[in-house]
Amino acid sequence: MAKRTQGTTSDAVQILYRRYYEGRPERVRGLEEARANDSVARTLTALRLQAGLTQRQLAKLVGTTASAICRLEDAEYEGHSLAMLRRIAAALKQRVEIRFVPATPSKRLKTA
Repeated sequence: MAKRTQGTTSDAVQILYRRYYEGRPERVRGLEEARANDSVARTLTALRLQAGLTQRQLAKLVGTTASAICRLEDAEYEGHSLAMLRRIAAALKQRVEIRFVPATPSKRLKTA
């Protein structure tokens, strides 16, 4: 069997992808889940800050606790519920939009 050769690169992202993710679909899935959780957390934090609210103030508007808002804004939190996201969106005069996209391996880590 011929050994597959990879061109050399100095692109750190490509090196990391090759080392830790290439040929490991379970790791790629984990990375995508982490990215999704991070995206939700960053979006919630940004919207709250744009509204000029503290976590405690947002919690009061939503009818929950500041610690619940803190958890939702944590990139490692995996328990986001659509109902809670809708309550937060309504309090921030936003709406939640859900999209379904094809499940393909991440192209963001790969570079040409």
